Amino acid sequence: MDKLRAKIRDIPDFPKPGILFRDITPLVKDPAALRFTIHQLIHPFVGEDITAVAGMEARGFIFGALAAWELGVGFVPLRKPGKLPYNVQTIDYDLEYGSARLEVHLDALGVGDRVLMVDDLLATGGTARASCSLVESLGAEVAACAFVVELDALEGRQALHGRRVHSLLHY
Repeated sequence: MDKLRAKIRDIPDFPKPGILFRDITPLVKDPAALRFTIHQLIHPFVGEDITAVAGMEARGFIFGALAAWELGVGFVPLRKPGKLPYNVQTIDYDLEYGSARLEVHLDALGVGDRVLMVDDLLATGGTARASCSLVESLGAEVAACAFVVELDALEGRQALHGRRVHSLLHY
């Protein structure tokens, strides 16, 4: 994982003073690092009965779509409001600095689906928790959550209420 960690760039004071941003763009720019990341991200779930991967906007789309392709299942985008053209299910949730909303097509998932949730980062866990609830509101089961980076000090794993969580890098 040291090779992978070397591809995460630290940006101090972004997006505001006091924040250390973990930038994944060097990782996704490097084909070998990206391939390694996806393989490690899905490794615990290969051979399991995963029927779909859901990715959280926006960086979750990068890792989620590639994970779905590798697992041979479909990809379901969880979008910000107004981005999906069909009937949607929505969830509103609180963030540490305000509130947000995610949407998914009503017919994206249903009873019998086992979904792997994927995003680049687990911080406070608010977006991940809301995403799991959104998927479950369609009748699907969340099999697990997978993240490239987890910020341990923010305790986002606790917000996921004992769900199965797999993270590649811990800071």
